[in-house]
Order: sequence, then structure tokens, then C-alpha cells
Amino acid sequence: MEKKQLSNRFKTFAERECAGSSELYEYLAMKIADDDDMLELSSYTREGQPIPNLFFGAVHYLLLQGKEHTVSSFYPSIVDKPKALKESFPYFKDFCLTYRESIIPILREKMVQTNEVRRCGYLYPCFSHIYHKAKKPLALIEIGTSAGFQLLWDKYSYSYNTGEMYGDDKSAVHIQSKIIGENRPTFPKVSPPVTYRYGLDLHINDLSNSEDALWLNALIWPEHTERRALFRQASACVSRNREELHLIEGDGIELLPRIMEKIPNDSAICVFHTHVANQIPVDRKRLLLEHVKRFGSKRDVFHLYNNIWDSDLHLDSFVKGMEYNKVIAQTDGHGRWFRWKP
Repeated sequence: MEKKQLSNRFKTFAERECAGSSELYEYLAMKIADDDDMLELSSYTREGQPIPNLFFGAVHYLLLQGKEHTVSSFYPSIVDKPKALKESFPYFKDFCLTYRESIIPILREKMVQTNEVRRCGYLYPCFSHIYHKAKKPLALIEIGTSAGFQLLWDKYSYSYNTGEMYGDDKSAVHIQSKIIGENRPTFPKVSPPVTYRYGLDLHINDLSNSEDALWLNALIWPEHTERRALFRQASACVSRNREELHLIEGDGIELLPRIMEKIPNDSAICVFHTHVANQIPVDRKRLLLEHVKRFGSKRDVFHLYNNIWDSDLHLDSFVKGMEYNKVIAQTDGHGRWFRWKP
């Protein structure tokens, strides 16, 4: 990738993703965009991966491993009282150049697999909506499942700036999400029934493996204390419900037809993925849509997704041979808010 393209990636990341969410990454990303050494180092990122996310994740990963350097004093995830961020870039650059030979293998081998737990805040009303349409228990197939957090959405409790509680009120995982605008989904008090939970990914993150757990932790932005707490709580939930999860390593698009074939007709197939399709080449996106449509001609299938063509949350429904396509919501990447579409 040309230097100008790399620079634009970091500027866009700073302006569209970090602003109002991570002051440290916003500041550093703008500095990296004008620094040839940092852009050259970031160019080692594995093809198809979001470059800024992976680059910052690699540095954070080494710091959380215990690499000693002054730059750690700017990270709220490492120190209680971080230093002023406007002094951070020279130290950040020095760390990257010092540990260059450790950073490059991470960029070449690792993947961005955050799979933010709080996105379940908008998945809960979406799956409730699907259950209302399908009138059948839900069979979940998640592409890009990472560690399987989102497959357990019905094991969590939820609140939406109203004082009401939904989902599993005994759960240790509580997700708060804000609904923006006048339109509101219908929230059932009890979560819809789930019969199968399949998670597909090129690499399944095993939370009992310290390296996998540390990498997922490193992908959480330094200021996001609440996300880190949810990560710990959801990790414990995965451990308790491990037998219900069928996590399969491999190409999710190739595996999908075989998995859909296994699901009995008394369950509604729900294929879903959040913030994954931006890492999928265009021809593979089309193949994914073709797989879903082909099965939708034979039985009821629901496909919930974003980042195939745009950032909106889409629901493609195939019910009794008829296809229905709609944008169901606009969502924040970390699940902090969503705007429901009528």
C-alpha cells in the first residue's frame, strides 16, 4: 500500500473511530499519519486487516506482556494516572523502533478479532424481532466468532436508558446501550429460545490460552475500562457455557453451507456477523450472500450483518420463499448506542 493511502487510513481512523472514544489513539493516529517510519512499520500488517487497529493492538499487546518503556505511562490500561497525551508520540515512536522486530511478526500473524460484547445490546432486539417473525427457536451461526461472546447474547441482561431490565436478570454480564431517536424495538422480558450455537472463524480464540486472552485484551482501547470489565465477565460466561458452543476453525464462508444443512427444520437459521465483513474480499462477500439466498429458497433463513456494503445493520429475511431486505438499525462500533429503524 502506498504511503499516502496508509496515511489516510490513520487519519480516517482518528477522525471517524477514535474521536470522542480514545483521545490517546486519536492523537497518536494523527501523528503516525505524518511519520514515514511509523507508516513503513505499519505496512507489515497482514493483508485484509484494519491497519490502525492491528498496529495499535500490537503495541498494546507488548506493553501488557510487560515490556518496560516510558510509553506505558501514557496508557490508562496500565497506569492509574496517565501522563499528558501531547507528550506521548516521541515515546511511542521510540518504543516501536526499539521493539520493531517483535512488532512485525504480530502484524503479519495476528488478526483483529475484537468481537465486542456490548454489540449484543443491539443484537438482543434484533434476534427478538427475528424470533417474532420466525415463530421458531433460533439456530445461530456466527461468522468471525473470535471467542464466541456474541453467541451467548441470551445469557446476558440488558438496559436501555429507561430503567427497565431485559434478558437474563440473574446474569453476571449486564450490558447498557443507549437508543437514539424516537423509534424503539419491542423488547420481550424473556430472551427467545436458542437451539444451536455455531461459531466460525479462521482462528478461534481460546480464552483458557493466556496468549489468546491477552491478545483480545490488547485489542480493547486503553481508556475503555468498561469494555475491559465486560470482557472479563463474558469470558467467565463462556467458560460456564462452553459445552453449548460449537466453535469451528476454518473459512466461515466455505463452512456455512455444511453447517446450515445440519440444522433441523424446527429451528430458524440465523446467520450473523458484526464488523467482520470489512475484512472479506468483495467476491467472497458475494459468495456469502449467494449461500444464504440459496438456502433461503428452500427454508426460512435470516441474515443479520453490517460492513458488507455499508456500516448500517442489515437484516435479509427469507420466509416461505419470499425475500425481504431492510436496514434494521444504525449502530456504534462498540455497541454504546444504536438507532432503530421502523
